Amino acid sequence: MSDNIAIRVENLGKLYKIGERERYYSFRDRLTTLFTAPFRYARSVMSRNGSYPSRRRPSLVLDKSKTSRGGRGSPGAAPLTHNESHIWALKDVSFEIKRGEVVGVIGRNGAGKSTLLKILSRITEPTEGGAEIHGRVRSLLEVGTGFHPELTGRENILLNGAIMGMKRVEIRRKFDEIVAFAEVGKFIDTPVKRYSSGMYVRLAFAVAAHLEPEVLLVDEVLAVGDAEFQKKCLGKMGDVAKEGRTVVIVSHNMPSIMNLCERAILLREGEVIKDGRAAEVVQAYLAVARSAGGEVTWSDVENAPGNDLVRLQAVRIFQEGIDASTADVDISKEVRIEISYWNLQENAKLYTSIWLRDQVGTVVLASGSHKSISLTEDLWYGKPRPVGSFRALCKIPANFLNEGLYSVTAIVGTGSSETQILQDYVLSFHVHDTGEMRKEFYGTWIGTVRPKLAWSTEYLPSMDPVTSHAK
Repeated sequence: MSDNIAIRVENLGKLYKIGERERYYSFRDRLTTLFTAPFRYARSVMSRNGSYPSRRRPSLVLDKSKTSRGGRGSPGAAPLTHNESHIWALKDVSFEIKRGEVVGVIGRNGAGKSTLLKILSRITEPTEGGAEIHGRVRSLLEVGTGFHPELTGRENILLNGAIMGMKRVEIRRKFDEIVAFAEVGKFIDTPVKRYSSGMYVRLAFAVAAHLEPEVLLVDEVLAVGDAEFQKKCLGKMGDVAKEGRTVVIVSHNMPSIMNLCERAILLREGEVIKDGRAAEVVQAYLAVARSAGGEVTWSDVENAPGNDLVRLQAVRIFQEGIDASTADVDISKEVRIEISYWNLQENAKLYTSIWLRDQVGTVVLASGSHKSISLTEDLWYGKPRPVGSFRALCKIPANFLNEGLYSVTAIVGTGSSETQILQDYVLSFHVHDTGEMRKEFYGTWIGTVRPKLAWSTEYLPSMDPVTSHAK
């Protein structure tokens, strides 16, 4: 392997059996494995040739193609095939990441992004193929990853640094900076199990970013915490990138991906669809849903997005005056977004919401059927519902959205604010203008909304500069 390569993934595949629980390795499991690995390795070599191996420092290697279970890279192995009881979370994924690169991994929910990071972090094993990481690795895949709840914040910082192979003097040098960033100074000697979720995630990110790993794996850390904390995270991630460390970020926040990453990898249904410049890959991602023709449906309730309470049935885009769904909308016509879903729980109280994102992924419009924010009254809002299908319709006025590509996020929840379904980038549509405005103006209007607002001009004789000067 070239000394310039930090991560290499070759023909990586992960097969899950639907309904089967896979064991994920806990922090304690990893500690046990870490300390017993040399002895297990020595025993395995002794059993083969009767002598102990020489000491060497291996890189982090995960390669199922060389194990007895077989796979695509295993000669003579029986090929693994797809059937209704199995699903490929990853399939034939290959790429290399150089040292010092900051790479974003994007894709819709279920594309395989988190599974990829779990394999790279050694939380789960691949079914076939292999992955190699060179350098000290730190993962932040969920709130408090690697923390022991019974230990204090101080003890968890010291323990995490020691696990990464840092000397005590190195950890001490970074300690005050970590505490200051996390803003947990008063509670640093309190067991972290008593921390709020906000304190937990602040400390977890601070530890991951400040303990100077050579490879940092981050999964949706910017989706939690308040706006001020997210801004601090973005700034710190930028600093980490400038220091020449390798960073892999999974996020649905497209502006962050474009700001932090020069390169991005797009996954869809477990496969790499595009790998290249971040701006180009983001544009490809946002344009994918448009090919659906303004309609996405799920005919099978068992495989539809959702859970045991509610599942998504369809999302459609309509234009005023046209009955068929469409992905191209005239700016002068009303846009109608329809969300259909199955209610699976008797007497459930449901609400429906949408987000619209622009071409770089920024949410530019949010609306819902809640009584306090809906322009018209939703007759079913707050009322117990029978089991069955429901259809919600949101109308966006004509001459409101500017020209451009918009992606729809469909949301269904229970009560007043408990989200049950959040299907991001479920489909997209393009708003275009071929009407009266184009007869007078041929440029591009800035901004996201472009409503027709009331304007008037009034002549004020007393303020006329010519008349005033004559007097």
